[in-house]
Amino acid sequence: MITRRSFVSATCAFGLGSMISMPALAQQAESTMERIKRTKVLRTGFVAGAAPYFVKSVATGQWQGFCVDFSNQLAESLGVKLQAIDTTWGNAVLDLQSNKIDCMFGLAPTEQRKKTVAFTDPLFQNTFTLVAKKSLDPKTWDEVNRPEVRLSVDQGSNQDTFATQTLTKASLHRFETSGDATLALQTGRVDAQVLVILLAVTVLSKSPQLGHLVIPTPAATAPTAIGVQKEADQAFTEYVNQWLATERSKGLIKQTIVDNMQKLAGVDPKLFPKEATF
Repeated sequence: MITRRSFVSATCAFGLGSMISMPALAQQAESTMERIKRTKVLRTGFVAGAAPYFVKSVATGQWQGFCVDFSNQLAESLGVKLQAIDTTWGNAVLDLQSNKIDCMFGLAPTEQRKKTVAFTDPLFQNTFTLVAKKSLDPKTWDEVNRPEVRLSVDQGSNQDTFATQTLTKASLHRFETSGDATLALQTGRVDAQVLVILLAVTVLSKSPQLGHLVIPTPAATAPTAIGVQKEADQAFTEYVNQWLATERSKGLIKQTIVDNMQKLAGVDPKLFPKEATF
């Protein structure tokens, strides 16, 4: 039975609960740009062991890589501090969804990802390749797409998405990190590792004994962009797109990538395959 006293108590409790939830709702409604301006911090996801995108020193904890440089440059442009958040390619989308990070450099804007997060204009175009054992030298992707061809990829990466959608007949083996996928090739568990061209050149520069670089035809490319939170307020996305346009017009996107390839992988810019476009 509902008494007058219990009704009043319940009403008061509801009112108090509404008052408590209002700041929480207001905080949820805060846009990325508003939060960055308020906190003076840009939060970006970094992936350990993903050279030349991201490299973390075990000894010092210091980060390097062209996505690290891009993140620092964007933070400097915004006039805020950069906060690096450890993540993986597989978890980056979830981190954006849960408001753990503001942006993620190096993500491919796939249709599946677009359902839950948004993307900026392309950062650069990536070309898919193979680091293959010497005895495997396919000329076309159709030759790769066979049940007897064993391929490794790092789960949640751009190459994982490409292989899953395109190489449906091949024997695909997924690993937690790119290093694990490379180890599978090194130990003979797979015949080739699917990688975007920048990573493939890096891997072979460090371990030429792994095999050779194969770029099957027709050329398979995909844009690499910056993942951002999906929200009504487009201020942050618009700012980043303008920043990208300015950096590209100055040739700084290509320069940042080339500098890191030379510094972290020892790759002479003159030796870049012609298929590499920035």
